[in-house]
Amino acid sequence: MVGIVNYGAGNIFSLTAALERVQVSYGMINRKEDFDLYDRVIIPGVGHAGAAMQKLKETGLVDTILALQKPVLGICVGMQLLTAFSEEGEAEMLSVVPLKTLHFNQRIDHKVPHMGWNSVQLDNNNPLFRDIADNVYFYFVHSYFIEYDATYTIAKCTYGLTFSASLQKDNFFGVQFHPEKSGKYGEQLLLNFSKI
Repeated sequence: MVGIVNYGAGNIFSLTAALERVQVSYGMINRKEDFDLYDRVIIPGVGHAGAAMQKLKETGLVDTILALQKPVLGICVGMQLLTAFSEEGEAEMLSVVPLKTLHFNQRIDHKVPHMGWNSVQLDNNNPLFRDIADNVYFYFVHSYFIEYDATYTIAKCTYGLTFSASLQKDNFFGVQFHPEKSGKYGEQLLLNFSKI
């Protein structure tokens, strides 16, 4: 069963609707004790990374999240929270991975935010992408990106530059795109996460 960290910075409805479509049971995590009820955890996130990190700190759940041994999936801003630092709010993040979240502006000539469907290239045979072909399209909405690093990147995307579309370190996974808005491949990814 999947627990969704409910810290006031996530698009909970579209995520829960997607989990229902793939028949994955879920519940909400509002306090430390709730983590014990679930064998997997999703950290959703939309909006401003610095503000999201502040909201997460205010819940008192940060130390518990960092100590988790069970699979954790950060989605969009939830993935950016796993980095060490974000230019959005010039804020320290959770530092699960030693990477930075950077702004597209002044780094690319493309329209910002990066919004819409874009193909994703898989960097290795990761269980998060089981039964998902290379170069399939996922739905993105973001103005900030996580720098590409082959050590942690399990899928990459190119939009003016190459960035981490998905990453992993130990039991922590992240996706920059929105699987809950990415049709059958996004649903497959959520199903895969439920079985890791």
